[in-house]
Amino acid sequence: MRVLYTVFVVCACVLGVAAGDPFPAAEALLAQHQHSVASGPAYTLDEIEQMALAGNPEIRVAARQLAVVEAHVPAAGALDDPFLMYRGWSVPLRRPWDYNAAQNMFMLSQTFPGFGKRGLRTDVARSDVTEAKEALENTRLAVRVRVRKAFYDLLRAQDELRIHDEHIAIARQAVEAARIRYTVGKVQQQDILKGQLALTRLGEHLIHFEQDADLARARLNTLLGRDPAAPIDVRGDYSVPSHLPGAEALEKLAIASRPDLTQAQAVLEKGHQVQALAEKSYTPDFTVSAGYMLMPSGSNPRNDYMVEGSINLPWLNRRKHDAEIAEAKAQINERDAELAAMRNSAFGQIQEALAQLRAAKKLADLYHSLLQPQADATLRSTVIAYENDRTDFLNLLDSQMTVVDMDLAYFQALADFEARFADLELAVGTPISRTGQESTPEVQQ
Repeated sequence: MRVLYTVFVVCACVLGVAAGDPFPAAEALLAQHQHSVASGPAYTLDEIEQMALAGNPEIRVAARQLAVVEAHVPAAGALDDPFLMYRGWSVPLRRPWDYNAAQNMFMLSQTFPGFGKRGLRTDVARSDVTEAKEALENTRLAVRVRVRKAFYDLLRAQDELRIHDEHIAIARQAVEAARIRYTVGKVQQQDILKGQLALTRLGEHLIHFEQDADLARARLNTLLGRDPAAPIDVRGDYSVPSHLPGAEALEKLAIASRPDLTQAQAVLEKGHQVQALAEKSYTPDFTVSAGYMLMPSGSNPRNDYMVEGSINLPWLNRRKHDAEIAEAKAQINERDAELAAMRNSAFGQIQEALAQLRAAKKLADLYHSLLQPQADATLRSTVIAYENDRTDFLNLLDSQMTVVDMDLAYFQALADFEARFADLELAVGTPISRTGQESTPEVQQ
């Protein structure tokens, strides 16, 4: 804080010299760099994810599709509708109204599929349900990953705005202190321009920070199924685990957990059921009928009943049924190849995501353990040298801007790590435990 205070004192002084009337000019410039504070509620990551699962439109669509295929299961294995038939025989042409002289038959018929067909049809429908469930889980996973990215984008933007506000507050204090220093020092022209640039860059940063925050809020609200312009804020911390999981363990986890792989496996199993059903086409279907006959008046007996049975002959239509079986086998081979290709692609995605995550972790660790401390140490040394007239103002200002840039880059690295971690979870298909994680300290100002 003392370092920033010293630098902004000098900035205020040189700005004042350039403007002729230093203090009103500095106050006016700082006032332009204030940003509006969001008035929306602040949510944690867990709360945001629960809101997304409940309100995301894409998840709702997938849930409705699941409800549709679940409703089809009872109908898939049901019997066809029964038939009721009336037949009038031998009605006299000269007396078409005289049904007493005709044979009147009423018959009820029901068709029964060959043994095992109804069960296989039900199994195919249940496979559709499994496929829809995995599609729903895949949608939930994709939404969750996008929510995490938007969450950390907004959190980063909020932290950047917080740093900006701290700089503004320090600059305001510097304006007051400048009233004393202004009457003492002699300032070079390049120092004047450099001081103006330092304060103007606060406004440049603010434009980017507010844009990042607005974009992240719009994305987050859209994922939550809310008005994109609705006010919302987030709260939470960044954390970088001390160790990352290995690729082999992640691949095993993906095979068991990744929804699209599970969905493809369900499609393959459904293909085997469709093949079995196609092979059942050579099992004949039966139709059973029973009826009542009212014979012409004067017949003895006049009231009769009848039964009837029929069977289809699939063996006489081999060309059709053999083609259906061959098609089902070809579909199984295609889906088996698709599953193998999807697994290979998933493993590649895991390797890419893991490589990016490792790089992001190294970068975040580098900023935290080396670059930030080095920049702070350099600034402290420069301040001491400046106070003892062993360096000029431009070196001091450059050191300060380096610290500011390091702070902003550190937050960017942390947000990038969280985004890469979310990509890895998407590639694996399930949340990954951060065993042995260490909470990353916030940047000290």
